Amino acid sequence: KSLETYSLRMQRHCENALKVATFLDTHLKVLRVMYPHLPSHPQYAIAKAQMTSGGNMIAFEVAGGKEGAFACVNKLQLIDISNNLGDSKSLITHPATTTHANLPEAARAEISITTGLLRLSVGLEYVDDVIADLTVALG
Repeated sequence: KSLETYSLRMQRHCENALKVATFLDTHLKVLRVMYPHLPSHPQYAIAKAQMTSGGNMIAFEVAGGKEGAFACVNKLQLIDISNNLGDSKSLITHPATTTHANLPEAARAEISITTGLLRLSVGLEYVDDVIADLTVALG
């Protein structure tokens, strides 16, 4: 369905995600950002050599652990909270209490799923609106 516009949509997803990841990477309440096309990513050189873009998925850790993460997502107005990521709309989830909730805390720590970690699937909205929503939510 809609394959004729797929490449255009993916291009927009990826452009938006890079802008959002760059914003998050400079925010004082964000402890780390995991996005392969950010220079701060440990495999940045490999990602740039192998991938034309970094995709639309961003993982980032906010200060304050679970409380900080929940405070952030509860203030979002544009970005929806969802366990299912990957849509034309921006969606966010808290892996420690959703997708990885069944893992013991030690196992989550081994794979960097902290209580402050959020996963964001960046959609097709006007990217400045997504960044504005995150700006308010992060405080």
